Amino acid sequence: MTTTDQPDDAARAAAAERAAAAEADSPEQSEPDPDLPDAADEAAAHEAAADEPGDGDERDELSAAGRLSSAPLAEQEQPEAEVVGIGVLGWTRWAWRQLTSMRVALILLFLLSLAAVPGSLVPQTAASPAKVEAWQQAHKFWVPLFDKLGMFHVYSSFWFSAIYILLFISLVGCIIPRTWQFVGVLRARPPAAPRHLVRLPVYATWRSSADADAVLTAAQGALRKRRFRTSTAGGAISSEKGYLREFGNLLFHISLVAMLIAFAVTKLAGGQGTVIVVEGGSFSNNVTQYDDFEPSTLYTADSLPPFGFTLDGFDASFQTSGSARGQAITFAAKLSYWLGSGGKQTSGTASVNHPLQVDGDNIYLTAHGFAPVMKVTNAKGEVIFDGATPCLPQDANVTSLCTIKVTDGYVGKDGKKTQLGFTGIFAPTAEIDPVLGPRSTFPAATDPGLFITGYQGDLGMDTGNAQSVYQLDTGAMKQLKLDKTNPWKAQLHSGQGMKLPDGGTITMTGLKQWANFTVAHNPGTGSALVSSALAILGLIGSLFVQRRRIWVRAVTGPDGVTTVELAGLARSESSRIAEELAEVALVLQDTAPADRDDGDRDDSGDDPSAADRELTATSLSGAGEAE
Repeated sequence: MTTTDQPDDAARAAAAERAAAAEADSPEQSEPDPDLPDAADEAAAHEAAADEPGDGDERDELSAAGRLSSAPLAEQEQPEAEVVGIGVLGWTRWAWRQLTSMRVALILLFLLSLAAVPGSLVPQTAASPAKVEAWQQAHKFWVPLFDKLGMFHVYSSFWFSAIYILLFISLVGCIIPRTWQFVGVLRARPPAAPRHLVRLPVYATWRSSADADAVLTAAQGALRKRRFRTSTAGGAISSEKGYLREFGNLLFHISLVAMLIAFAVTKLAGGQGTVIVVEGGSFSNNVTQYDDFEPSTLYTADSLPPFGFTLDGFDASFQTSGSARGQAITFAAKLSYWLGSGGKQTSGTASVNHPLQVDGDNIYLTAHGFAPVMKVTNAKGEVIFDGATPCLPQDANVTSLCTIKVTDGYVGKDGKKTQLGFTGIFAPTAEIDPVLGPRSTFPAATDPGLFITGYQGDLGMDTGNAQSVYQLDTGAMKQLKLDKTNPWKAQLHSGQGMKLPDGGTITMTGLKQWANFTVAHNPGTGSALVSSALAILGLIGSLFVQRRRIWVRAVTGPDGVTTVELAGLARSESSRIAEELAEVALVLQDTAPADRDDGDRDDSGDDPSAADRELTATSLSGAGEAE
């Protein structure tokens, strides 16, 4: 290339760069610059330059400059990239991995415990329908919402069932692969000794004139005595201990699954019913005698075992003074029960948290109250109602709501048959508060009183619609009145009566106690209890058992001296591994005592063998950290 050609080449390169810059700055098609050579001119120049000798390098540089472009990649023609998705199978695999992860299992377990909280705060129909009804009367605004959410039967609601079903699937997905992995670990030998034992956290070594095989045999015996699994390979003993940690972990998760299965069996094959029995009354295990009966898929009315019981009495005593005044001391129902139609009667007791077991069913005591014995007569003096009426407690002092319904036998002043209804408050220890009105100041029946008013008309019991025995529908009734302005009211104590405006009387002849029982058939209760105990044991094992390994190597060198090495490794933080290694090292001193060079001996003439045997945990080196 000559010197005269250099300005032309530089000009052409500069022109190419200006053209590329102009193309990058202008996204639209621009007019060609007449001062710049076009493609045809460049091609002709290349052909002419090709005939000139020695211009190959310059020609290559010019060609490269012409191909340079600073245009963004987005403006250059690029093939469209094909978007590849993971597909339905991929999303399914991802969802399964998330569901079977330990994190999701813990979240579901937390949600399950959180979902059980409403069952403790809101009265449950299965436990006490009377309390549910009282709660609904006191919180009418929330009743529609709570009904839709299943708050009155939390443990059988759709959302609670969804949580424990997902938890069941998650636990099973975690357990199966881990179980196979654990079985494989049990069947395999302990890991072989690493090449450089000195790098492990806990390490000890010495030289001895003992035979290497004898040292390994003694080491294997010492480790097995300490319940290590051992194997021999490559002139070394490998040992491992602490498999109960993983076993406890698996036991905990398997027990949780068994607990969920037990709950599911209880829901599928269990059932329960509630009934209020007044003192002296009897109950037969028949669906018609239940106040409320909840069957299940495998437990129906035909599955009820034949038995019955009588409430002989109720024992209740309370604190009479101090800050705990009114709290129950004793709370027990005395029962006489029998099996079959003609079985022998047997005495038993049902108390709080101590149910009476009869023919595989549990009889739970869930509530207690009072039932005034009322007698109603008509104008002719005929008894048209005589019986005990259970009243629903409203507070801790058993201030109760009472409803008495007289369906037949009463005739009004107009000579037409009518029905009577009485509603009011019963107080076992009665007091009239100037603001709150009648109330009870103590849960025991020290001064019982009944405060009622009456209605006459249609009770609505012949319509076929379900009606609570504890509520009075006054929509088709008129209140009894002494005159045109004053309503009829009565304050009754035991043995007292009062005349009715249209003739007849109402009398409180006595007072009885009632008890609410839940008769439950729960076939999975025992399994759930055993599973809970096993889960606790598994959790203890997984928390306190430490997985650890110890290796012992004995190699005889060319000089006939055996080098003994011990090293330990814990799978988790454990100070026990150093102590165990020191114990094994001390045991091996009997078989392979450490040798000492003559230069190391004292001039005092002390016996070196005693010093050789002093090997404690403090002599274990942290060589791994040093390296």
